[in-house]
Amino acid sequence: MQEIVRQLADALNANRPVAYCRLVETRGSTPQKAGAMMLVYEDGSQAGTLGGGCVEAEVKRRALAVLHEGKAEVATFQLDSDYGWDDGLICGGRMQILIDPIRDPAARSYFLTLAEANEQGQGVTEAIVFDGQANGIAAPASYLLDANEQLIATLYAALPDVPQLVAEHLQPLATRPRPYASHGVAYLPTDPRCRLLIVGGGHVGQAVAALAVDLQFDVWVVDDRADVISEQRFPRAQRRIAGSIEEVLANVEITPDTYCLIVTRGHNHDEEALYHLADRGARYVGMIGSRRKIKMIFDDLINEGVSAEALERVYAPLGIDIGSQTVPEIAVSICAELVSHRNRGGVVPGRPEAVRCSQ
Repeated sequence: MQEIVRQLADALNANRPVAYCRLVETRGSTPQKAGAMMLVYEDGSQAGTLGGGCVEAEVKRRALAVLHEGKAEVATFQLDSDYGWDDGLICGGRMQILIDPIRDPAARSYFLTLAEANEQGQGVTEAIVFDGQANGIAAPASYLLDANEQLIATLYAALPDVPQLVAEHLQPLATRPRPYASHGVAYLPTDPRCRLLIVGGGHVGQAVAALAVDLQFDVWVVDDRADVISEQRFPRAQRRIAGSIEEVLANVEITPDTYCLIVTRGHNHDEEALYHLADRGARYVGMIGSRRKIKMIFDDLINEGVSAEALERVYAPLGIDIGSQTVPEIAVSICAELVSHRNRGGVVPGRPEAVRCSQ
């Protein structure tokens, strides 16, 4: 989603005509589910997909017509024998797709607001009225709400405020809901991106960073060796911070949405990093290492005044137990833990037994 919206913004900023196609509701078996999206350009090229097959070709044909006509449309496609797929199968479900021709200033402003929120990692929900008969609200109409459920933009809306029915079924972004529909309104949430602070730019840190960006984390990486956290090794990191671990971590911003990962090259660096991160209010703190090393670090930090309660919240050993041995496997186990913790409210299945510190 992030990349498609970025391409949408690029098209708008270049004044390139484009139709934005969003799958707002599905019933039965369909090749894509609600939230899928596709851009169709005036020359017939596209970005994104709604599943391929004949129906995608029909959506593209309709999008080009809508782009020419300049009026948004909700198109319904019944996936019967008229629409075969690339594998020859017939899904048998139904897809409803909102096709937005972005031609006037109001549409351009709405979608640039969406793109800006997306680029900044802010959570938003698009509430799209696609079936006026189901709710009595003129359709189509779009309401863009921020993570605090405040209205920040509207498109084709008859009224300036969010209709009560739309607001009643809005799910908080804190629960990380998937796209859903209720009473003729589609809710397409974009979850806020969490920051992932990786302390240690070695092989594991590099492998985790490469995966985490695609998993919608904003990656910051810290190491005392500037050459280790170079742009070449961490090309997609949002920030690369070189300096002593003590100085950097004592001053780095830690928010309630920050995930902290300690994967340095040695016992002393790990201990120093955990000293500065264990009780800073991060959503998650994890540290790599053997159970023996972790126990020693915990005991040392207890003696230095770090509370046992803070250390008990640390995820160590790090990563879901998948029998990982290689660096890529270790990175997968760590990223799986991060995603589960983020998406399931702190629940992480497959965790090894926690290391307890002496008190």
